[in-house]
Amino acid sequence: MTIIGEFTEVEPGNDALDRRPQLSAALAVARQHKCPVIVAKLDRLSRDVAFIAGLMAQRVPFIVAELGADADPFMLHLYAALAEKERRLISERTRSALASRKATGKKLGNPTNTVAAAAKGRAVAINEADQFAAKILPTIESLRQSGITSLRSIAIVLNNRGIRTARGGQWQVSNVRNVLQRAASASLL
Repeated sequence: MTIIGEFTEVEPGNDALDRRPQLSAALAVARQHKCPVIVAKLDRLSRDVAFIAGLMAQRVPFIVAELGADADPFMLHLYAALAEKERRLISERTRSALASRKATGKKLGNPTNTVAAAAKGRAVAINEADQFAAKILPTIESLRQSGITSLRSIAIVLNNRGIRTARGGQWQVSNVRNVLQRAASASLL
């Protein structure tokens, strides 16, 4: 095989494609060149059975190096289920360790600069929302130009196309309204 590009996600694994720009880019390049995405381990692609099953159902080709190019779809589902279980166990161990530390009287988090940390967190969230709005706006504008103008209809079409919200959920009227308001305030419209 010839590798035509390398994509590295630096954020913790999140299964929403809009929060995994490198995976989205890799899938786009793979579609363009009609080739598979290759990952070292299945849990590097996702720790969510539904996400893996969705890729398989959409016939998105991917190869897991540790399983080989001819991995059986049934085995991929099993490994995805194991990865999902491991994600749950990691979360439980983390919660347990934090509860244990809290029970012994240890303060959790960074008690210094809480105002600055909160402001930084808000700034990051606003920036992510602005980026998502800018990314999804052309699709919404295309729908509006084709005659689909009600917020509810736009939400239905986005859901039918499998496009997720910024947080990976289903579109509602309020999500569409928020994107349009954000775009209007940023003069993207």
